[in-house]
Amino acid sequence: MGRVWFAVIVASCACAAPALGDEPQQQPSSGISRWFDPATAPFIPVPAIDIDPNSGTTLGIIPVYLVTDEGGDIKRIYAPDIVYNQYFGWGADGRILGYPSENTQWSVVGGFMQRVESNFDAQYTTGRLREDPWSFFVEATYDRSGTARFYGLGNESRVFDQAVYTNQQEYFIAQLGWNINRHWQLAYRTNPSKVEITPGNLGTIPPIGHRFPGLLGLGVTHSFLNRLQLTYDTRDDLTVPTRGVAVTAYGGVASRNGGINNSLYSEAGVDARGYWSPNPSLTFAAHTAFSYLPTTHRTPFWALSSIGGDESILGGDQPLRGFGVGRYYDRNSFSLSLEMRKRVASFDAVSTHIDLQVTPFIDTGSVFAHANAPETFEALHKVFGLGIRGVARPFVVGYIDAGIGSEGVAIFTGLNYPF
Repeated sequence: MGRVWFAVIVASCACAAPALGDEPQQQPSSGISRWFDPATAPFIPVPAIDIDPNSGTTLGIIPVYLVTDEGGDIKRIYAPDIVYNQYFGWGADGRILGYPSENTQWSVVGGFMQRVESNFDAQYTTGRLREDPWSFFVEATYDRSGTARFYGLGNESRVFDQAVYTNQQEYFIAQLGWNINRHWQLAYRTNPSKVEITPGNLGTIPPIGHRFPGLLGLGVTHSFLNRLQLTYDTRDDLTVPTRGVAVTAYGGVASRNGGINNSLYSEAGVDARGYWSPNPSLTFAAHTAFSYLPTTHRTPFWALSSIGGDESILGGDQPLRGFGVGRYYDRNSFSLSLEMRKRVASFDAVSTHIDLQVTPFIDTGSVFAHANAPETFEALHKVFGLGIRGVARPFVVGYIDAGIGSEGVAIFTGLNYPF
């Protein structure tokens, strides 16, 4: 899915002339030529290129159609694609993303590959600005992925112990937030899910059941997570923040079917991010997260704390952009990321305005079984990298991030900032 967003926001803009500087104005294209001008084309046929440490290389074409208002703000995105993946053959996806207002957003995404993989996701959120007493978010997801990897438990798990598995998830999320005021929110989240872990088939990589036959979490597991979270948020913008902080403390309990006597684990953690802009074209961003499981009872491996990949998920995976998603698993985790987001150009494309950013970044993180702070910080994995972001205010950010870690280079594309 990530391959679309960098293509939509950045590759399409690369064809347009920079708005910075004193370039001479040109007459708008007309007739058939308007189809090849990013500023006037009804849609742009964008090449899709996705290189992922787990999913391999995916190539395809994406005809992207943007609906904007009179001010050039994106109100809706239509982005189907036809792609070819080195592991699973041909596939297709359909996407519709709606941005009725800054306060309400929704999306519907679905697709399939020739072999193994398929997905569907629908999301709706309202009350994003916290100007009303209540905020609400709901998501329904089905996802079947055939390239997930597991290397063993612990911060020193070895790359040559790699195993592959097919991860089929079905889950529903509903979150209700009470907005105490603009900056403070108390929220309750419920998340029933079904996860099925079966052996993968990627040729030379052993399937998970062969490499780790006694691992907890193989087969089908039902989980019902209930979480409370308290958030303090002073960011100036939810999509493209340039100043302020957002700090969330949370705790919850996950059981096998909603009962209290068959718990899988309890959780507690803190997620903090801050932003500072010395001038309009430059933003420094920082993110840190601590995740702890105070109690565990035959907890499946996929429910443990983890680091790896390109996104920060509250109470879930944390970024380590030189490694694939879920590279390191254990009971607890710590992560820290720093970015410098520098605007280097601006473009007009498909009746909207887009800023192009260059972003050097550093990610660090570790997983650990016991809360021993000195050992935790000494064992930090480190990633250094560079990102390119296309920002179509006020709702859309597309990115490509390339990171170098101890196991080589990883490249990710996606929608929204990693944090």
